[in-house]
Amino acid sequence: MHIIDRNTLKEKNNLQGIALAVLATLIWSGNFIVARAVHKEITPLQLSFYRWGTATILLFPFAWRTCITEWPQVKKHLPYLFWLSLTGVSLFNTLVYIAGHYTSAINLALIGTTSSPVFANILARIFLKEKLGIAKISGMLICIAGILVLLSKGNLQNLLNLHFSEGDAWVLLAALSFAVYTILVRKRPPVISPLNLLFSSFLLGTLLLLPLFLLEMNTGKHITWDISLVSVILYLGLGASIISFFIWNKSIQILGAGRTALFGNLIPIFSSLEAVIILHEQFSIVHIISMLIVLAGLVIANKF
Repeated sequence: MHIIDRNTLKEKNNLQGIALAVLATLIWSGNFIVARAVHKEITPLQLSFYRWGTATILLFPFAWRTCITEWPQVKKHLPYLFWLSLTGVSLFNTLVYIAGHYTSAINLALIGTTSSPVFANILARIFLKEKLGIAKISGMLICIAGILVLLSKGNLQNLLNLHFSEGDAWVLLAALSFAVYTILVRKRPPVISPLNLLFSSFLLGTLLLLPLFLLEMNTGKHITWDISLVSVILYLGLGASIISFFIWNKSIQILGAGRTALFGNLIPIFSSLEAVIILHEQFSIVHIISMLIVLAGLVIANKF
């Protein structure tokens, strides 16, 4: 009876972790659309700074008491929080927004979110000793095959002569940065609550961006604000930052870093559909094949 109850509870927790990961990817998918849609209106650094500054301000009323209470622990684990903030807040999205100046939203999502789980699983195996079973390895390889189909445009000759564009290189760096963040979240000190972890990383990440932001503003790169741009900042600050990061971190605690990271492969599916509908980007049979291959890899990695 206890075994059945324990198995039932484990299955329920797994379903909760999966649901949270899927919801996070659904909200995050719009981040790649925004990166492409507003690239002429605001610089990558400005967009990143205003996003995280907004998230920090919105979270402050709910987190300040916890932050004060846990301040001795926060101070003790400041090096950990520094690297968490640098990789997940300061670097990741800034690199994505830079990549948005050079490549399409579809490519941003497909390349970035497919390569990040691969990086995360490799790092999880090295640093967290998480198991890489046959199913997970097979799923990763299938996901890689899907991204190669996209990069080669379905032509083997293009694959043999493949050269990464500037945008592809930036988004790969972003993927590696987020993979490191995913691993670090798994190592969260228990004495720091999930809420405080988010607030502290948002605040520190914003402060890390501040010097470069001020330097850029002094060069005369000012923004013309309108309702559309304000709405984008609010969406990024609330939805793609506070909500998504909180439920993603929760999913990591339930499923593990490597398994949760694989759900990032759902982002290109959501983003590609949004890019066609919102940005009117071209959607070809190559994109469909690539997405189906990536989805198959995700299913295999989590089914067995």
